Amino acid sequence: MAQAIELILMRQLAGSLAMPIFVVDPAGDLLFYNEPAEELLGRRFDEAGPMPAAEWSTVFSQRDDDGSPIPPDGLPLMIALRDGRPAHRTFWITGHDAVARRVGVTAFPLEATERGHLGAVALFWQADA
Repeated sequence: MAQAIELILMRQLAGSLAMPIFVVDPAGDLLFYNEPAEELLGRRFDEAGPMPAAEWSTVFSQRDDDGSPIPPDGLPLMIALRDGRPAHRTFWITGHDAVARRVGVTAFPLEATERGHLGAVALFWQADA
């Protein structure tokens, strides 16, 4: 299935930004993350590739400050997808490199006037521990 032009343009924009960005389709399936995100996630996108939400939401371990796991539906990106609104949270993520990093994540839905919901985007950064 062909991607909407807005998703193609979002991926192009993400590839040009210095801030880590994660882009998903309406089902929550990973479409792309940029080079700055690769450093925090511990793997190049070329190696990881697109993946279903059920996979990426468990491959990258997410925990609250108290160490309790965050269920996939509690992640800002999934909230943006499900509720169609921006969401933010700070938590610990352990990527492919097995390094735990505290990150701030802000996610927002992508909408098209004529086609409706297109997916969501998460911007994230390493936060102070």
